[in-house]
Amino acid sequence: MSETTADALVVGGGLGGVAAALALLRAGRTVVLTEEYDWLGGQLTSQAVPPDEHSWVERFGVTASYRALRDGIRRYYRDHYPLTGRSRSWRELNPGAGHVSRLCHEPRVAVAVIEAMLAPYRGSGRLRVLQPYRPVAAEVDGDRVTSVTVEHRDGGGRITVTAPYVLDATETGELLPMTGTEYVTGFESQAETGEPSAPAEAQPLNMQAVSVCFAIDHVDGDHTIDRPASYGFWREYQPSFWGDRLLSWRCPHPRTLEIVERSFTPNPDDDPLSVVADQRLSPGDANLWTFRRIAARRNFVPGAYDSDITLVNWPMIDYLEGPVIDVPDAGRHLAAARELSLSVLYWLQTEAPRPDGGTGYPGLRLRGDVTGGADGLAQAAYIRESRRIRALYTVVEQDLSLAVRGDKGAVRYADSVGVGMYRIDLHPSTGGDNYIDVGCSPFEIPLGALIPRRTTNLLPAGKNIGTTHITNGAYRLHPVEWNIGEAAGALAAFCLDRGTTPHAVREGDTLLDDFQRRLTDDGVELRWPQVAGY
Repeated sequence: MSETTADALVVGGGLGGVAAALALLRAGRTVVLTEEYDWLGGQLTSQAVPPDEHSWVERFGVTASYRALRDGIRRYYRDHYPLTGRSRSWRELNPGAGHVSRLCHEPRVAVAVIEAMLAPYRGSGRLRVLQPYRPVAAEVDGDRVTSVTVEHRDGGGRITVTAPYVLDATETGELLPMTGTEYVTGFESQAETGEPSAPAEAQPLNMQAVSVCFAIDHVDGDHTIDRPASYGFWREYQPSFWGDRLLSWRCPHPRTLEIVERSFTPNPDDDPLSVVADQRLSPGDANLWTFRRIAARRNFVPGAYDSDITLVNWPMIDYLEGPVIDVPDAGRHLAAARELSLSVLYWLQTEAPRPDGGTGYPGLRLRGDVTGGADGLAQAAYIRESRRIRALYTVVEQDLSLAVRGDKGAVRYADSVGVGMYRIDLHPSTGGDNYIDVGCSPFEIPLGALIPRRTTNLLPAGKNIGTTHITNGAYRLHPVEWNIGEAAGALAAFCLDRGTTPHAVREGDTLLDDFQRRLTDDGVELRWPQVAGY
């Protein structure tokens, strides 16, 4: 066992954790950042999920540092990839020309850019990254967290970190039970929240499906994987509301719940610059190949790519058999989710119906080199829903739902520390619920949602803020997670500078004004211009 100290400990190196660390480091603070997986970046990298972003992302509605990340990704492609002249001059370059986002890209590029953003702080010694390490224990003294112990993932020993502020940027809010910080999971009851989409009774183990993503291309030859052990089970698996077997082209439309059939056309000869990625117009998932495509071969000089590369984060890989939080068999469910994804790939290669009447696409090749997972899949499962703190303020559906708010826009918070926008987008859940996909107003992030009711020096820095099961569906996406982490890191730095506490910042008009001024000086937008939701 070894020990180390810093001004702040950030546990979890996903987007929220990286943004939190950068905010602290820009403020002159020392930071220990821990991460369980081989890549920093979380859902953008180790989970292999191309960015889910709102329609105005190229103009406003994200922080300056998140914009720097996006600009860095495009610059990396221009500096290092054999783009065509036309694609190189495309101002809003979309390397994958995916329909889900204006910036679909290979995960490794985001890793490189994130590492570059952190590099000067590593060099100066003010940032220490412990990787791959996961938290295993915490010490508390009353309402304060005094230390957190992390353990090397592969058996390399333990390190205890002591810091005045601890930020939980893990994917599942792992520090909350370790520190005794009050939290909630799953569905809250309508009696508690008043939300139109909430159930009558709380369902703490009813959580959104997790997904294990993977990348594929389509080339000559037979690249069929070995038949997964559980393929027979998944081949026949049919949720009651699905309209067909899970392994099919048919499934509910998230917004209407009508049973629809998706198309699948590997390597369509489409023009990347003609792709319009705008969630206001379409979710973009009609053709699954182009939905989350991360490399469009026609963006690159002829011969550079033998095929497009597409990222499989499709309805059929949503794992519904059980939650992975606060249950004794979480490991079994995570392993089964990986088996489901391998079964989906095997079905695609061997049995998926083709437009020509045949079955199977044996030319589909698993690109584990793109995602970095030992089994060819993403390194980590995409976990949409975390433990969530019992916060000073909890964001509820009525705060942002278009159906409730209409043309009034989302609720404005006096203590706003950022902005975000995405539909309230909940995938089918472990309790047997279908999609909940609700129109949303552009919303703000209230500081009160980042402050636990009791614990004084632990701050959430990701999906573990004070949202509900419903509103987490809008607050869980890439730029919002980054903004949350950046605000949490800035708050810890501000409190250290002023010798105050997060609770005092929210309750004191002068402190709150000064903190919000610091955020805006750092390029954090606190309000939206006049735009309509979707």
